Amino acid sequence: MAARRVLARQAFETLSRGYDGAAKGRRTEGWRAPGSSADTEIGMAGALLRDRMRDLVRNNPHAAKAVSVLVNNIVGAGIMPRAASGDDALDRKVDALFARWAAGADADGQLDFYGLQTLICREMVEAGEVLLRRRLRRASDGLPVPLQLQVLEADLLDATRTGALGAGRLVQGIEFDAIGRRRAYWLHPEHPGDAHGALRGGLQSRPVPAREIAHVYEKQRTQARGVPWGAPVIRALRDLDDYEVAEIVRKKTEACVTAIVFGDEEAQQGIAPAVVDADGNRVEQFEPGLIAYARGGKDIRFNQPAATGGYAEYKRANLHTIAAGFRVPYELLTGDLSQVNYSSIRAGLVEFRRMIDAVQWQLFIPMVCAPVWRWFTEAAWAAGQIPTPDVAVEWSPPKFEAVDPQKDAMANLLAIRSGTATLAEVIAQQGRNPDAVLAEIAATNAKLDALGLVLDSDPRRVTKTGSAHSGEPGADPANDPTAHKAPAAGAQQD
Repeated sequence: MAARRVLARQAFETLSRGYDGAAKGRRTEGWRAPGSSADTEIGMAGALLRDRMRDLVRNNPHAAKAVSVLVNNIVGAGIMPRAASGDDALDRKVDALFARWAAGADADGQLDFYGLQTLICREMVEAGEVLLRRRLRRASDGLPVPLQLQVLEADLLDATRTGALGAGRLVQGIEFDAIGRRRAYWLHPEHPGDAHGALRGGLQSRPVPAREIAHVYEKQRTQARGVPWGAPVIRALRDLDDYEVAEIVRKKTEACVTAIVFGDEEAQQGIAPAVVDADGNRVEQFEPGLIAYARGGKDIRFNQPAATGGYAEYKRANLHTIAAGFRVPYELLTGDLSQVNYSSIRAGLVEFRRMIDAVQWQLFIPMVCAPVWRWFTEAAWAAGQIPTPDVAVEWSPPKFEAVDPQKDAMANLLAIRSGTATLAEVIAQQGRNPDAVLAEIAATNAKLDALGLVLDSDPRRVTKTGSAHSGEPGADPANDPTAHKAPAAGAQQD
């Protein structure tokens, strides 16, 4: 009997243990947590989230700054490709061809390829998703490669197209085949929000093959479509707007030093005396310097506005929440550097840059850059400009500006000298093409040799071979251990 009691007690304790977050009771009574799929949730809320986020970016400076910070760090001046087939001649030819094509890559004729990257990234962050469509052109159009790119907003994707379709299915305008591969995108011919365009082209959507579309969005679950990056703080941004409006109204009211002339007898004052201005109109709002006369007024009284504090503290706390929702440091969101030092800002930027690095290599490059490079090489090969449609590529995201350039430069030098990094790798981290940089160094060295110039360790002093250093008559560069001749062409510079 004792053993059975022990076993029963253990069984009861096992049943009573669990996750507090899954407990049901008074404290979690209003907590709604449906177990719906990501596509179901996005299907119900995606369009409204997108519209509200765009409205906030248009009218809320903090939302606009958050989007700008993310775009500037993810794309910056552009994520640049470099052909890496192993054939130097082919690589140089492809790189030169891509540079010429990139200048006119926009189907609208306004942006280059790197400007399109910025627009795509902005739509991805602000609206949650964006479509990039391949537009093949005729040889007679005079383009370096008969290809252009068209950026389409997510609104053109027909979200009403949902359900079974033969052996496949439709999910919010995206058609999948029987094994779950994307087969087509059902697109409106015009933006549904464009009244004139909708009347001209109609609202009937048509399928576009998936191979012609690059769908760019952040996948947080196994979802078919994306949501705005600021979705967790949409309500916080709106509440901050409302709070600031209320604070402004309160400040204006406090600034209205108003005087009211009352009656000399209590009976004349009444509970709510009618206050009229000089023209006999009823006064219904305060104005700065207002003096209102009650009926039969003989006694004057001034209001005493009560100033309240806490505005700065509340706004700072709210902006910390908004920064966390957008995944950007508070200092970058607000520009407020009053509470940071070198170590704290560097630690915050390191974590932020790690997130940006993940977005670049795990999201933007696979979803945008890789499809564009594939379309480019296929079009160039079909036009007979390159011998193969399969050309390997390496991508160079923009460099991060150093918080302390000298320390970062020394760290790169030590990494190269210790063999833990290559010179090409370090140059690529600066957002430049290593081959172009090394060729430029070789050309510069050859020019210095041809001119007979000697580079001193002090970059301000450059002299002719055999002549004295500038500002030091009689000095001999050959006897100066700090002076050195320009290295031979093609040699590596320290």
